[in-house]
Amino acid sequence: VSEDGKYLTYSVSSSGSDWREFFVRDLETGEDLDDHLMWIKFSGASWTEDGAGFFYNRYPEPEEGDAYEAANRNQKLYYHRVGTPQSEDQLIYERPDQPDWGFGGSVTDDGRYVIMSVWASTSENAIFYKDLGDPQNPQLDAEVIELLAEFDASHGFVDNDGSTFYFRTNLDAPKYRLIAIDVESPEPENWKTIIPEADDVLQGVGIVNEQFIVRYMHDAHTKIFIYNMDGALDKEVELPTIGSASGFSGEREDPEAFYSFTSFLYPSTIFHYDFETGASTIFRAPNVNFDPSGYETEQVFYASRDGTKVPMFLTHKKGIELNGSNPTYLHGYGGFNISRTPGFSVSMTVWLEMGGIYASANLRGGGEYGEDWHQAGTKEKKQNVFDDFIAAAEYLIKEGYTSPPKLAIAGGSNGGLLVGAVMAQRPELFGATLPAVGVMDMLRYHKFTIGWAWASDYGSSDEADGFRYLYAYSPYHNLHPHAYPATMVTTADHDDRVVPGHSFKFAARLQEMQMGDAPVLIRIQTKAGHGSGKPTTMRIEEQADRWAFLVKNLGIVLDVGATH
Repeated sequence: VSEDGKYLTYSVSSSGSDWREFFVRDLETGEDLDDHLMWIKFSGASWTEDGAGFFYNRYPEPEEGDAYEAANRNQKLYYHRVGTPQSEDQLIYERPDQPDWGFGGSVTDDGRYVIMSVWASTSENAIFYKDLGDPQNPQLDAEVIELLAEFDASHGFVDNDGSTFYFRTNLDAPKYRLIAIDVESPEPENWKTIIPEADDVLQGVGIVNEQFIVRYMHDAHTKIFIYNMDGALDKEVELPTIGSASGFSGEREDPEAFYSFTSFLYPSTIFHYDFETGASTIFRAPNVNFDPSGYETEQVFYASRDGTKVPMFLTHKKGIELNGSNPTYLHGYGGFNISRTPGFSVSMTVWLEMGGIYASANLRGGGEYGEDWHQAGTKEKKQNVFDDFIAAAEYLIKEGYTSPPKLAIAGGSNGGLLVGAVMAQRPELFGATLPAVGVMDMLRYHKFTIGWAWASDYGSSDEADGFRYLYAYSPYHNLHPHAYPATMVTTADHDDRVVPGHSFKFAARLQEMQMGDAPVLIRIQTKAGHGSGKPTTMRIEEQADRWAFLVKNLGIVLDVGATH
């Protein structure tokens, strides 16, 4: 929304694709203007304070027929002026000498600067900026200043006080810290650490009520603290239970903020926080037809193959018997510094009501314990992720929660790779597997759409060492004649993040190699993509198929009267 509240920029995606089209709506009339912007991916829209237009980034128009498969390169940052055609948009920044670089442009709250987060992978980034001068008459042609240009860490801009910029960074701090850089004296020796690295991961920082709202992750769940602007701790915000909090949105001077909280048995709820009293009150809560009182969540820690302690959340009915007979749904991801924290899912309540256990493992490769934890699951160390997941399954079996015929594993995208690799390595551990939109051909993943950017996590088969360790676990290449567990691969025809060819090849190869009696199916959703943008009806149908597949293949006996 523009600063004066007059215009709204919004984007739409066709059939779930990552490609976006931007439109501009006049909020006074409710009508769309003629503005229509195309060939946009991985971009927001950030208005200049004068309300004349916004920054966004786009790719060149692809060749006919290549839109959903061709590699995405040569992104450029533009400024669009309201009421003009896209062909007249002003080019703000490009780097033809660096075709893999991408640019995000965000205007600071004071309207003075546009911050450019420059990325070339899913890990480290650089920070450039422009001084726009007078916010009501921004100088779009101002010089681009390369502030943090080494691509040696992950830097997230928080806010600024004039020329002092605040960043959350993992430079020399694997669990992140908050620093201040005066761009008039930007040399590293002049930087100030406001909040130093701690034992827990500093996940996010915002400024409301002229204080820093700091979100930490402790053993894969959230803790919230409030610090004064000099870095002194003020107080901790009490949360309802172990779970995940996010948001704390508000204007910098506001004495109040809003945040969301969720956990496995706690539907996502919006809270209002009063800085003066320190009280949180429910602002909006959903009405979900589920009674959580008969269920519980526990956190366990188990040892992986190399002795590393790995956390896992288990949610189930109270009083379950540990006799190995409980149907169990083990989910994981393990990559790209992405953390799996507690969250509520309506579809998962159906699984719980059917007597199932939901297990969520916090594997290496994620960000649960900072950059060291992430790096321990990348490139030649990726097998650690699979070992962590296998160890989670072995723990559930050893402790009597479940047994191989009752155990299903699931994951999507990088988690689909996880499921594919683990089922190829230890098929006897599982009764069913559900790999979704997975990266299954590790020798060719980098040849399609944005796949090249994942090499920071995976490595590349273009390099001899990369070929060796990728080939060693690539799901497609490690299927051999064997009795594999019941498998339902899921993908979508418009997935231009992980192109569906991965799943097509994997399913065909698995069907060829299946020496047992268990079914191997592939479910291909039409007019859908990698996951975002699916209408509710489509999500329900897909999840119903997953649950039906598990009920059949794990031998679950339903008490129909006790379920939805």
